[in-house]
Amino acid sequence: MAGMAGAANLGEFAGALGIRTQESALIQELKAGSEDAYAWLVGEFHQPVYGLVYRILTDPADSADTTQEVFLKVFRGMKHFHGESSLKTWIYRIAIHEASNRRRWWFRHKSKETSVEQTEGDSQHGSPAELNLALVDRRKSPFETVADHEVQTRVEGELRKISEPYRTAVVLRDIEDLSYEQIAEITQVSLGTVKSRITRGRDALRKRLSEYVREVGPELGLSVEAGDPRACGNRIEVAS
Repeated sequence: MAGMAGAANLGEFAGALGIRTQESALIQELKAGSEDAYAWLVGEFHQPVYGLVYRILTDPADSADTTQEVFLKVFRGMKHFHGESSLKTWIYRIAIHEASNRRRWWFRHKSKETSVEQTEGDSQHGSPAELNLALVDRRKSPFETVADHEVQTRVEGELRKISEPYRTAVVLRDIEDLSYEQIAEITQVSLGTVKSRITRGRDALRKRLSEYVREVGPELGLSVEAGDPRACGNRIEVAS
């Protein structure tokens, strides 16, 4: 058993080493100005970055503009990237920084405006599928599909109401599935602060969703369990 465990650990190490080697080669291509490397980078990270930015800004147009700005910053800053963190961590750090700046600007200049476009945009772009949250088994019945969409949309809506920095911490951990260490690198705070923010964010989300689950749980087949605040299938898990 010990030998098998050692072999597994060695395999994991070799796999991680291979990933780092591939990433190093990619970074060199990016630094050299390879158009193919940049095309791959955009194709690989555009949707995740947009999803992350959207969950901070909650406005499709602002999120699209900010996502473009993120990649401009990535392209311009690539020559200064020396691999202190993973490429993904570095890109996410830029995305959160740009989204936070945009959000501050919004509160200063735009929050007093009433935007009809935002309301229309929400109906067009705010579906779970567009947000990459459609975890729907296509073999489910139409009712189950509608129920899943309703749950996921409600979770997204309540998550938007969680204050920063707790919302971003929950998004990075429970939606982006990043490790505590990666989140600490991205947000540039201590590991203890990351864990505290996630705990508080989950607790806030649990409180916001508890009443909803009590109201519609029997009809939609929902239950409140200890875990992360993601909607999966016909069950919603809310951190305790």
